[in-house]
Amino acid sequence: MQGLALLASIAVAHLRMRVRQTIVASLGVTVGVGLFLATSGLMIGSQNDFIRTLIETAPHIIVRDEERNPERQPVEQAFPGGAVVVRGVRPQEEVRGLRDWPAMLADARAQSGAIAAPSLTGAASIRFAGRTEGVSISGIDPRLEGRLTQIEETLSGGRLIDLEARPDGIIISRPMADRLGANLGDTLIVASPAGVLQRMRILALLEPDALAGFYAGDNAAYALLRTTQVLFARPNIVNQLHIKLGDANAARDVAERLERVWGYTWESWQERSQDILGLLVARTIVTYAVVSAVLLVASFGIYTAVSTSVTDKRRDIAILRAMGFTQADVRRIFLMEGMAVGVFGAATGFLLGYVLLEALANAPISLNGVAYKLPLARGWDQYAIAGTVALAAAMIAAWLPARKAAEVDPVNILRGAA
Repeated sequence: MQGLALLASIAVAHLRMRVRQTIVASLGVTVGVGLFLATSGLMIGSQNDFIRTLIETAPHIIVRDEERNPERQPVEQAFPGGAVVVRGVRPQEEVRGLRDWPAMLADARAQSGAIAAPSLTGAASIRFAGRTEGVSISGIDPRLEGRLTQIEETLSGGRLIDLEARPDGIIISRPMADRLGANLGDTLIVASPAGVLQRMRILALLEPDALAGFYAGDNAAYALLRTTQVLFARPNIVNQLHIKLGDANAARDVAERLERVWGYTWESWQERSQDILGLLVARTIVTYAVVSAVLLVASFGIYTAVSTSVTDKRRDIAILRAMGFTQADVRRIFLMEGMAVGVFGAATGFLLGYVLLEALANAPISLNGVAYKLPLARGWDQYAIAGTVALAAAMIAAWLPARKAAEVDPVNILRGAA
């Protein structure tokens, strides 16, 4: 068995004699690695930005006055599994709202780093200048809600805290205001299903085009909690709790544990977004599969280059074998050729990927007249994955022709040459 330095020098000599083919094979790996880094950086960056938005802009846990498994009606409890069928029974009316919500709120605030606030949400109608629109009003504590969500980031013309100075104030979305023909400072007539009418003044507008913050939809509106309780004729009643934890990733476990204690529906941000998170995972898998296919195609260039080298160097291989080189030595020479192409292609691919990421990061993108920068991921793990896949593809591509080179019979080759 010969030394690795000698084998490496022979491999380098082979590559130098076929510079053009070596460069072409390396370019395939370069493009594959560069596209892998740029695509994965864009996909993972946007995914991380989306998840960060989910975590930071909305409560980590929302408690609703709903049961996951509604209680059975009294008549069903009276005749469980019986043969009697009772029809036309008037169902028992539920009194909506969270029972013992102050104790639930205290338990939620006892969690590590938690902030919690009560809320009363309901449907109402608003009228202005002969136009009527349906709206979902959330009664909130402005000081706490501003720490739980990023509603403040979407406001124009005012702030959440303005609701404390004007208990008759309301915050609606700009699309809603446009449909009504209303502006900041205008007074709306708000009617609830309880038959209560209130005059409420627009203190701020929610902007749907804001690049940051929490936007609940065109029909969302916010008012002071006690004002909303009067509007819906439900004094001291709340039907939601909004909770933000010190550790967002613990939301699912905390929600499940407190739901077992208190009942009702404790919905974590992971549960609310599980369909979207599943789509993100599927998108990531598809992205990696497509870019890996590019690297796989690039590996055929390495296979072709090494195979051609084996064919052209059959006489040299026979001479090496006659000089005492073993089959393993010959195999290593051609594997080194494939690995050299892979390493060079991966290194230049890293450079190409960096350039592409810089170009994407500095791309002049404008959304609704506001400058926007693409969220990109540039972790070393992406470079490690791209390099590993490229080298693995190079090794596999070089293995078959290297094995074929090791099986060359020196006696037949030299006899034919003579």
